[in-house]
Amino acid sequence: MVRLYNPSKTQEIMHTLSLPYPDDLLITSGKSPSELEAELTFLLAVKLFELRRLSLGKAAEFCNMGKLRFMYELGRLQIPVINLDNDQIADELNDD
Repeated sequence: MVRLYNPSKTQEIMHTLSLPYPDDLLITSGKSPSELEAELTFLLAVKLFELRRLSLGKAAEFCNMGKLRFMYELGRLQIPVINLDNDQIADELNDD
């Protein structure tokens, strides 16, 4: 499910993404279809977060996780929770 926000309206526009996957993926994962789909949605949210297309909160929401759990899962995957570029880090460290 892909969520798009239209600032001119108060409602979110919801779109659905259908992604076919082979039985082999299901078998090798050892997961049920719903568990595999949840994992794939989580991995997509992680990648969109890494690419700075989703904020931490929006990425957590995208995969139906609480923010703290999403942060924990990022740490488990050794993905930094703070996703700032060098200029943003410099701004944060500047004590003006």
